[in-house]
Amino acid sequence: MEEFDTIIIGSGVGGLATAICLTRAGQRVLVLEQHYVPGGWSHSFTLNGQRFSPGVHYVGLLDEGQSTHELYRGLGIANDMVFFRMNKNAYEHCLINNETFDLPAGVENLKEVLISRFPKEKKNITEYLTLVQRVSHELQLIPKLKGFWQKITVPFRTKHFGKFALFPLKKVIGWHIKDPLLKAVLNIQCGDHGLSPKRACFPVHCSVMSHYFDGGFYPMGGGGGIVKAMTNGIKKYGGEVRVKQAVEKIIIENKKAVGVQLKSGQKIWAKNIVSNADPSITYLNLIGKTHLSKSLFEKLEKTKYSATSLILFLTLDMDVTQYGIDSGNIWMMKDEHDDANFEDLMSNDCTEGDSFPAVFISCTTMKDPVSFNGRYHNFEVVTYVNYDNIKEFNALEEYHDESYTIFKEKVISKLMNNIEKVIPNAKQNIVQAELGTPKTNEFYINSTKGNVYGTEKTLNQVGPFSYKNKSEIENLFLCGASTLSHGVGGATHSGVMAAASILNCRPEDLLVEDANQKLRIYDAEDVSTWPEWIHVKRSDKRRTFKGVKVY
Repeated sequence: MEEFDTIIIGSGVGGLATAICLTRAGQRVLVLEQHYVPGGWSHSFTLNGQRFSPGVHYVGLLDEGQSTHELYRGLGIANDMVFFRMNKNAYEHCLINNETFDLPAGVENLKEVLISRFPKEKKNITEYLTLVQRVSHELQLIPKLKGFWQKITVPFRTKHFGKFALFPLKKVIGWHIKDPLLKAVLNIQCGDHGLSPKRACFPVHCSVMSHYFDGGFYPMGGGGGIVKAMTNGIKKYGGEVRVKQAVEKIIIENKKAVGVQLKSGQKIWAKNIVSNADPSITYLNLIGKTHLSKSLFEKLEKTKYSATSLILFLTLDMDVTQYGIDSGNIWMMKDEHDDANFEDLMSNDCTEGDSFPAVFISCTTMKDPVSFNGRYHNFEVVTYVNYDNIKEFNALEEYHDESYTIFKEKVISKLMNNIEKVIPNAKQNIVQAELGTPKTNEFYINSTKGNVYGTEKTLNQVGPFSYKNKSEIENLFLCGASTLSHGVGGATHSGVMAAASILNCRPEDLLVEDANQKLRIYDAEDVSTWPEWIHVKRSDKRRTFKGVKVY
């Protein structure tokens, strides 16, 4: 009979962060992952020797002293990670109605670029971006306020947050910005939380924008580079990560979580159980209604999950830099009517029409130059889809039939039409094009209806209304995108919060200051910033590649 101090179900970055904190505190920890690789949405995989990362496209706040940088240092994994800074002049390329808008790193640079393009909105741009910064700062400040005096002065310390928190993004930006095209540019990162402006929670959007104000960074090795550093950190302190271990249920005895039962029938016991799975999967599938309070069950019934996705994993045999492709992300929208474009994605048959009204394009071989073999470039092309619009596949256990293949071919063709708007003749240079669907998300990530951001980030499901790290069931804890926040940074912080709940301490107590921990960051497009070992790895990649042409 196996027994641990803590068992963690799911190996997303939230679960892995929890495991690092608990193992460093001396606990015996086991992480169980149903997939054949750890990482959840942050994992990487290879197709015919080419690496892809379905959920990690960029990370923010990585400069020295910023929150994500300090998070990795505090977890003791910074030395095992390398990041590449994406194009500083355009870490985001916004393609709207055949016009390109480049978003540079640095909020003052952003103001300058937007004002030069929209001079009549100069005052509005300055005021709006200042508001975004203030609301985001106050949002981060709230959980840090301690003691009677700080708490009683919350309304004064967070006045901007309080004034605008109850309104959707569309209303707030409408009060400040008049030009519809400028609104669309400023709202382009709605794709990072999966909601249209009319439904998006304004503070959540402020948090996303602020996270990337100083630019985007991409991990060497893709998302798997982050996961490898975290799993190594767990193992270093004696923790265990087991893959291909599907949990069938959480064992509840006398209203306490005491262990798990795997689908193989094996039972493993623990003093604490942490679930990195969606709340609905945790409570309804792994525990069951009979163990839940009426209020929790009612909340679960009302819970809505974020949008699901179609992801094209694409390899092209061509020099894409000739068409302006660089390390910056590409957000493509048909026109400035962002709400209508999102509604189009959600309401229509995704196989109909020539192209999608909105897509996200990431060239990982430009973001991670070590991964480039000198010839093939890899892309992840993402758009959203309504899960219920592919209902003919939703109930199928074995869905890889002829109709599913035809469906994927239609979607791939449609996404390639989007690609050809920025890379002409891309279709003639395809090495491989594989499509991930909501069914793929369900199968590999085990996310409810294939969602990509956990619970939907509407006002009634974030902040005090989100799921708590400490559950109503004794010894059961939650972490991940449906608790504190979504995204790589948010989910990782949620894991620290879960560990703090178990150890009955402050989250900051678990982030250990170590002067020897240093995060290495290089410029993706400036070879002069690369150390010799990166040049060697890149040369080795080219030398071992069997292709003939080298761009």
